[in-house]
This record gives sequence, structure tokens and C-alpha cells, in this order.
Amino acid sequence: MLTGKEQMLLDAMEPRAASEGVEIVTVEIVGSKKAPTIRVYIDAEGGVSFDELARTQSWIGDLMDELDPFPGAYMLEVSSPGIDRPLRTAEHFNRFAGQTANVKTRGPIEGRSSFTGELAGFSDGAVRLIVEGETVAIPHDQIKRARLKGSVDFSS
Repeated sequence: MLTGKEQMLLDAMEPRAASEGVEIVTVEIVGSKKAPTIRVYIDAEGGVSFDELARTQSWIGDLMDELDPFPGAYMLEVSSPGIDRPLRTAEHFNRFAGQTANVKTRGPIEGRSSFTGELAGFSDGAVRLIVEGETVAIPHDQIKRARLKGSVDFSS
């Protein structure tokens, strides 16, 4: 799911994040190679406040300065995962079981590479997704991207 560089940055951030009481949900590198954007999605018990974002952006910025992951300029964005939260780890897939997710795979599985269904958890190295009443096992190493399918109820 992560590129080698994204994984390297995640591995560098996780120890500090744990000591700060923050979870690094995922890391994405997007944009041009000359001036990429590093997106870091964080979560914390009870949600992510503006102060938490500012504190986390500060220490991640310092860490990026030490690592110097790209020659030249880059942009750093730190945000909460939002309602379409990225899913990366077995713990993520189990924690959000029962919710609707979109999963894109690296190649076709059962004739398709895009799935939307109810998360049924993670076991034996695969994400279980209920799609049209059938449980599909998607090997974790075949997932290109997975996100919750956010919904907003305006009736309240």
C-alpha cells in the first residue's frame, strides 16, 4: 500500500508519534517529483484538535528537516483522516468492521480491481469485505488503496 519512501517516512515518525499519543494513520507522497507534497494523516484518542495538528506538524517538520527526504523543496501537510479515512493496517480493518469501505487492488481479484462493501475485518493476511451479500477475501499485499466510504446524515 505504501511506496518505499512513504514506508521509510512512516517508520521514522511512528516512535515519536507513539510518545506524543498520536497515531500516524498513513503517509502519502503526491504531486510532482520536483516539488512533492508529503501528506501525513494523524488520529488521536478523542479526535484531532487544531492544537494537536499544530504540535504534530511542528515535530514532523523538524524530523523531515533531519531526514531531508527530497532534494529541493517539498510541502508538508498534516491533517486528520476525515470521514473517508484511509485504512492501512490489520488493526484499522478490524476496528472499522461493520462500516462501508472502498478497496482498490493492484490487479484483478475475482475479475475486478475495485470493491465497495461492508468491512468484515481482517484475518489470515486478508481483508474481508461483504460485497453484494458475498464475502470477498482481498490479500493485504494486493491492496493499492483502502478508505472508509464516508457518509453524512443531514436529517438530524
